[in-house]
Amino acid sequence: MSADTPDLIGPDDVAFTLDLTPAQLKIVDSALRAMRDSFGHDQPEVHRIIHEVLAKLPDEASIKAIDITEGR
Repeated sequence: MSADTPDLIGPDDVAFTLDLTPAQLKIVDSALRAMRDSFGHDQPEVHRIIHEVLAKLPDEASIKAIDITEGR
């Protein structure tokens, strides 16, 4: 892409939509929380983005209520 070509996706545009099963949602939530907790405080931009993504997910009580063994 040349310097005079605008970005195709802006920094605040939706770049991707992902359909998840309840079990997949629980795993993604857990992974993001673990990632958030493992990064040092010297990476505030990573923390900010992780918090933004977590805010888009259902509340913590709803995630905890998901039984990943159900139907397996």
